[in-house]
Amino acid sequence: MKRIFTNARVILPNEDQPKTGSLNVDGDRIAAADDEPGEEIDCKGRILAPGIVDLGVFAIDKPAFRFGGITRAALMPDQSPVLDLPAMIKQSAAEGKPDLWSHPIAAATIGLEGRHMAEIGLMKRSGAKAVATGRQWIADSGTMLRLLQYCKSLDLPLIVHSEDAGLTHGAVATNSETATRLGLASAPPAAEAISIARDIALVRETGGHVHFRQVTTLDGLDLIRAAKKEKLPVTCGITPAHLLLSDIAISDFRTFTRLSPPLRSEDNRLACLEAVKDGTIDVISSGHDPRGPEDKRLPYAEAAPGMAGAETLLALSLTLVRDGTISTGRLFELLSANPAQILGVEAGRLQSGYEADFILIDEDSPWQVDTRKMAAAAGNTPFDGLPVQGRVTAIYKGGRAY
Repeated sequence: MKRIFTNARVILPNEDQPKTGSLNVDGDRIAAADDEPGEEIDCKGRILAPGIVDLGVFAIDKPAFRFGGITRAALMPDQSPVLDLPAMIKQSAAEGKPDLWSHPIAAATIGLEGRHMAEIGLMKRSGAKAVATGRQWIADSGTMLRLLQYCKSLDLPLIVHSEDAGLTHGAVATNSETATRLGLASAPPAAEAISIARDIALVRETGGHVHFRQVTTLDGLDLIRAAKKEKLPVTCGITPAHLLLSDIAISDFRTFTRLSPPLRSEDNRLACLEAVKDGTIDVISSGHDPRGPEDKRLPYAEAAPGMAGAETLLALSLTLVRDGTISTGRLFELLSANPAQILGVEAGRLQSGYEADFILIDEDSPWQVDTRKMAAAAGNTPFDGLPVQGRVTAIYKGGRAY
């Protein structure tokens, strides 16, 4: 059935700002404009943007995703049990359909233990779009080399966690005056750059695509920047927390600020904003990891890392547009187009032939983040109480509202 979404401000590929116009949908795909009649849907002047593709969530949380405008989510392998077998990939891929597409990411090693490669080829046949090391860093460079060679042969990106575990073991904060004052075990920010430097050297050796899931330090970003100038196949991401918060946020021991990697210094936060602006960072994702009281209502050093980020991802990211850091078009490259391209799916762009996954946004709608009212499985957000703007008013998957 043909539908025409009219009176919209459409986010088009390669355009910085929304363009007033309409979007044609034929069945579950975006169609080229023509004169054929169809059901008209008035968007009432709202922004019509690609559905968000959230790269690297730790739980499929449909109510939170719906609130946040997420139409596809790439699920990290850190599940119970670990996603290291084809049957688990197939089962996870079916979760959420038809109104949400889950893209399970295959575990790089058996049990995510960093020693023996999992059955990556079989998991790709079962639907895996990428491979990941999970929350762990693979210390054995030989294992990492073989992984990259194998992923290269299968044309799969390898998503890595970038912290040298020899430096970060037992740490819950970044080395800083704040961590020292609070008496928290901390690790140097160089742990990130050391990990990135090793993996870039192996990318240069193998030609395999590495996606650094979160890069949060100036030194790490400089390494990514240099690798891109060298035309190496590397991409990187970040969450709004590391763009908008510094380690000062941990001063009251609130465990909702216990993240992995930990919050960094103000200098590093500003370096991250600059990297979003200059194109070094490719993806903004939620890092959605809902944690209940059993994980968070503990002393800071004992609490599990992670935040519920799906509901706040869009509103917090729109802050970058209001502050003049990036354009609206660039924002949806970070939220939709680039993560979809990394996963190799025809989504994330309002382009003829692509999946008709899109959202309507009232970018000025005010609301307040409130952990008690969140749709997520748990409300562990470091942004509790923050006034924000920007709300999804409608969400379409395959051209159908849900």
